[in-house]
Amino acid sequence: MPHLKVTPFDSSALDEAVLQSDIITFRAKALKGEDELIGVEHGGEEFLLQIKPDEKATLIKYDKVTRPLKVNLLKEALDRVSKSLGLEILSSNIALSNTKPVLSSEYFKKIEDFEEISFPKEKVSVEVGFGSGRHLLYQAKKNPDTLFIGLEIHTPSAQQVLKQIELQGLDNIWVVNYDARLFLEMLPSNICEQIFVHFPVPWDKKPHRRVISPSFLEESMRVLGVGGRLELRTDSDKYFWYALETFFAVPKVEVEVRKNEALEVTSKYEARWRRQQKDIYDVYVKSQENSEPKVLNIDFNFNIVKYRKGLEETLPKKAIVLDGYFVHFERMYKIGEEKLLVKCAFGSFDRPEHKYILIEENSCRYFVSPPVKTTVNYDAHKKIMELLS
Repeated sequence: MPHLKVTPFDSSALDEAVLQSDIITFRAKALKGEDELIGVEHGGEEFLLQIKPDEKATLIKYDKVTRPLKVNLLKEALDRVSKSLGLEILSSNIALSNTKPVLSSEYFKKIEDFEEISFPKEKVSVEVGFGSGRHLLYQAKKNPDTLFIGLEIHTPSAQQVLKQIELQGLDNIWVVNYDARLFLEMLPSNICEQIFVHFPVPWDKKPHRRVISPSFLEESMRVLGVGGRLELRTDSDKYFWYALETFFAVPKVEVEVRKNEALEVTSKYEARWRRQQKDIYDVYVKSQENSEPKVLNIDFNFNIVKYRKGLEETLPKKAIVLDGYFVHFERMYKIGEEKLLVKCAFGSFDRPEHKYILIEENSCRYFVSPPVKTTVNYDAHKKIMELLS
């Protein structure tokens, strides 16, 4: 991803840059450590850049939590910040692409769009972690009457599929660059016909990071209509047995298992595994009943929360673990004397949110966007409000 390495410089120059620049909005200094954050507003989006000083070279790079999907915005911001500060660049990878910015496509959807959205097709299917997009594109061409929502947290893969949608003239795919474990809660009940989870990362050493989990299955069954099914395809023996245990623990579902089933379209990795005679497992879980509509009355405003002197000293340093959720203030940054930027992880243990909270003299908000509207996130939000107040 875009970054610069520059000759070490006096970052206090940022204070003047904030006053003069039309792109830099604030400078945030870590309470512990030497790193800093730069608030940026560019191309209609807010995001952060990280400054990591070193004796030989200072690194300026994107911030993972707030990065925009449009990589050129990051490159342009890095270029303009370096020029406004008169930095000496030692190395960079911010050359702008001359290709058409496909990420402005109507087929790219943000998670916030799903709070109020109309679906252009009566049938809806979801693919979790589409990778190269070969299966997603194939299904969309084969089923033009179905809207396929492709979820992928790997940004280059999302970019490539958006490009293929344009090249192939498809109008029935939406690409969402977001964690599927959180996304499903944004969908109405009984709307989906299929949910594809093909070759998810096994996470054998970190099973809590697996896509398949009891809560993911519960949400899948809610969004699937009667007869709709969740399709897991994996080459991992451990994942297969883990999934079976998870699926069989849920009543009122029908589970079907197949081994070495030949699909009409395969990825290059699957083709390699087949040549190696590696077993591939399919597990289908069919929904057998309609679910109640999901109605969430959630407000992520902070109301009367505002910065007070010494607030940073009162916040807990360790994670707070409660019934079904947690809150962890990971890092804190001061902006001048009366503003605080807090990096926070919270929500579900297997589907955590990562957000910054900007606390100013007379206001408080999530930077740059509120969390996904889930019950567990709302419980965590109320606890965060209590701690900030």
